[in-house]
Amino acid sequence: MTNKAKKNPTIALIGNPNTGKTSLFNALTGEKQRVGNYSGVTVEKKSGLWKLDKDNPVTVIDLPGTYSLSAQTIDERIAVDVLSGNVSDAKPDLVIVVVDAENLQRNLYLASQASELNLPMIVALNCWDVAERKGIQIDSKLLEKRLGIPVIPTIANQSKGIQDLAQATKVALQSKPMMVRPKWPEPVQKAIESLKETFPHLSNGETQRLLFDNSSALIERLDGDSVKNKQCIQESKDSIHKGGYHPNAVESLIRFRFLKPLLSDIIARQSTLKKAIHTESIDQLFLHKFWGLVIFIGMMYLVFQSVYSWSGPFMNLIESTFSHLQSIASNQLSETPMLQSLIVDGVLGGVGAFIIFLPQILVLFFFISLLEETGYMARAAFLMDKLFQWCGLNGKSFVPLLSSYACAIPGILATRTINDRKTRIITIMVAPLMSCSARLPVYILMIGVFVEPSYGPTIAGITLFFMHFVGLLFAAPIAYFLNKCIQTNRTQMPFVMELPRYRIPNFRSMFARIYESGYAFVTQAGTFIFCITIVIWALFYFPRPESILEAFQKEAKTESYSEAVYQSKLDTLYLENSYGGIIGKKLQPIFNQAGYDWKVTVAVVASFPAREVIIATLGILYSLGGEMDETSNDLRTALKNTKWDSGPRMGQSVFNLPVALSVMVFFALCMQCGATVAIIKQELNWVWALSCFVGLSILAWLAAIATYQLGLIFL
Repeated sequence: MTNKAKKNPTIALIGNPNTGKTSLFNALTGEKQRVGNYSGVTVEKKSGLWKLDKDNPVTVIDLPGTYSLSAQTIDERIAVDVLSGNVSDAKPDLVIVVVDAENLQRNLYLASQASELNLPMIVALNCWDVAERKGIQIDSKLLEKRLGIPVIPTIANQSKGIQDLAQATKVALQSKPMMVRPKWPEPVQKAIESLKETFPHLSNGETQRLLFDNSSALIERLDGDSVKNKQCIQESKDSIHKGGYHPNAVESLIRFRFLKPLLSDIIARQSTLKKAIHTESIDQLFLHKFWGLVIFIGMMYLVFQSVYSWSGPFMNLIESTFSHLQSIASNQLSETPMLQSLIVDGVLGGVGAFIIFLPQILVLFFFISLLEETGYMARAAFLMDKLFQWCGLNGKSFVPLLSSYACAIPGILATRTINDRKTRIITIMVAPLMSCSARLPVYILMIGVFVEPSYGPTIAGITLFFMHFVGLLFAAPIAYFLNKCIQTNRTQMPFVMELPRYRIPNFRSMFARIYESGYAFVTQAGTFIFCITIVIWALFYFPRPESILEAFQKEAKTESYSEAVYQSKLDTLYLENSYGGIIGKKLQPIFNQAGYDWKVTVAVVASFPAREVIIATLGILYSLGGEMDETSNDLRTALKNTKWDSGPRMGQSVFNLPVALSVMVFFALCMQCGATVAIIKQELNWVWALSCFVGLSILAWLAAIATYQLGLIFL
């Protein structure tokens, strides 16, 4: 007989934000980490393997940082669900509570809540070095005796105390130490027991969450009639109120009343304690109403420029690498045209379509991690909060929106720092309106052909500058509209942000986060982007009937086409008669009022997976080849000279200034990016992703028509 593989014990890591929990997680697990999403929600699930010694591996789950287990936000609900065993096969075998040594009482409040879930527990007393520098002395042995659980001093960012923590963990997995709990007043205890009888499938801790929280998300998971459930909960709360306690305040009252005497002689402060003058003086500058804003704008400008410029050489390297690979594949597969096109345009083009964004994502998350590690990000969010509140956003929305000017993909990923779900949804939905770098080739082409020759470089520069703010003009009212329309079961969370101490960044944690972000993008969004590219390739490749080739060969006999011209014209015919070309022609009447002929419409349709595709598509449609770029003189000449070949405008120029402005406005507002659709689906769900895609497409279409019609009147 063979024995079944022994399952590793599971340890949950919980703690308040800014306690060094992530640093401790990285110190325990090193590179043996896995990142995913909890089922049905957008919160990341991080787990890793921690070897207590050679023969004792354990699985560590890094729960989202939270101040309490009130189960109102997604993070809090996930923490309760994991600790209660509702999102895995069983409860964790042990909980390690990461506590900031400077804020012992407040941090132990979370530990006290977790103790109600009947789980063995250890306290990791972190930031021990900071407390010592500030003259704070903690009797950890006495604290351990009073709490009834091991208390281990640690300095996570220096990996100190890890061996002591490992030894305590090995013992705790066997001895199952339980933290002492407060004794509830009789009215509260009776209300807890009453709810437990009504909802026997809930744990004791979950029952308390229903009773103590103002509007717990756990209500959604209760069986039976929701109205009766809420009525039952309210009756239990009323019984507490009749007993002389407020149901929404009794928990904090009793827990802090319980913790205060436990800590009465645990903490001592040296008489030579130095005040945190350094931090306070920096905040006087960074949080100043004027200078703080100036510094913030300068810092964000540096981040934005770095994301754009630092990633540029790497993106060019990736682009040239894939171009080289496509050239090799094209030569090797020249005897099999369909396979050649599939590999060159579909497979290599599809992989390159999402890999090229990787440098921007890595650079962006380097700066985000740096700002968070140093403690500045909380200050930036505080500064910008008042400017954004009116439309449903908050201070944490600014960095993702600013980042989206380089690329919406890393911008959307950056919304993971936003705790409130409603605010995060709104930020994600308006992020694609920021004018990303992929729109720039379209602006340069249209301005270079139809603005600069007639109005000069100054007006051309102003036009280019203004085009980067078209999306922003629409983003604010759309955010306001979404804020009014999105309904939630509970009141929107107020913007609350603790200002952490300034600190030297932990580069190990920073690069771990950068790696996780890049890995998640490639493995999760990349698959979908690749599939979209293959589908679009098929739409614009098939059906390729023999009749097209035969007819063109007869025409070519009477013309002296060079090999390049011959292939370009043949590719144009194939593209025009492909499924995608047919769809473009069918859709042309919809874009007629925007001034687009069928070729422009086909180019717009082909660019929905990636907006930069329009340049190459126009090159093929005008028989110039797919290697055209926005600076190609041949393409610019073709745009100026192309005429309507049918309809009431036959013989007239297709492109003029109103059409050029219409095309730019359409591209400024439309979400022509399969990668962005994939990321929104990953961060939210398909409903939000498709709603954003369809909504912005309709907005772009209406704005393009309005721009063209107004252009005919005034230009």
